[in-house]
Amino acid sequence: MPLIHGTVGLSAAFACETYNSRMRARLRIACCLGLFLPALFATAQQDSPISVQSKDLRHASLWQRYRFDLRAFGGIEPYHWSIIGGQLPRDIKLQDHGELVGIPDESGQFDFMVLVTDNARTIQQKQKLTLSVETPLAADWEKRPNVNGQRIDGSVKVSNHTGRDFDLTVIVLAVNEIGRAMAIGYQHFPLKKDTRDLEIPFGDTLSRGDYAVNVDVVGEEPISNRVFRARLMSGKEQVAQGP
Repeated sequence: MPLIHGTVGLSAAFACETYNSRMRARLRIACCLGLFLPALFATAQQDSPISVQSKDLRHASLWQRYRFDLRAFGGIEPYHWSIIGGQLPRDIKLQDHGELVGIPDESGQFDFMVLVTDNARTIQQKQKLTLSVETPLAADWEKRPNVNGQRIDGSVKVSNHTGRDFDLTVIVLAVNEIGRAMAIGYQHFPLKKDTRDLEIPFGDTLSRGDYAVNVDVVGEEPISNRVFRARLMSGKEQVAQGP
């Protein structure tokens, strides 16, 4: 019996040692892979062409600070960025590290071409981009003109897409078939910066006739002394009641 116990003990020890050897081998392989795969991936990335990932730029607002980081993939970081065609809005700059930053001083849509080069200066890529600076003053119908008995009523919504307050004037005229204009709405007040879709109602009683409703919206910005305008015009609205 002692001999059997000794044989069993030796077998168990051998099995345990074999298991431990296998585990150590697996750990060595895992460690090698852990060191090798990231290096392999980094090498593949460095050898791959650069692709620009930032193709849809966030819109900018007039006189509001803008910041956007351009991003790319491939080659060796850090990347170096430059403008090689087109133009950016005035007072917006592209930094070497890919940051668009500044306070735009003009509105509109601006197309430009960037060149991104990797840190080894061996791989580069071009990309056309568009940066839109929103229209400073926007106006649209909130409730289109509607005839109710002898009245025409409605409302407009106005937005200030800038970083400065406007001195706003809204004039609403109903113009009949012979060209006679009658005021059915007037507002004059400060329109605060970055105001979105502020509703302004209008309406009044009119005599019988066919009317087109014209809305003139004027925003004056005192610092730059600029004036922005928006205009709306309805179709014919018939007032069938009244004198």
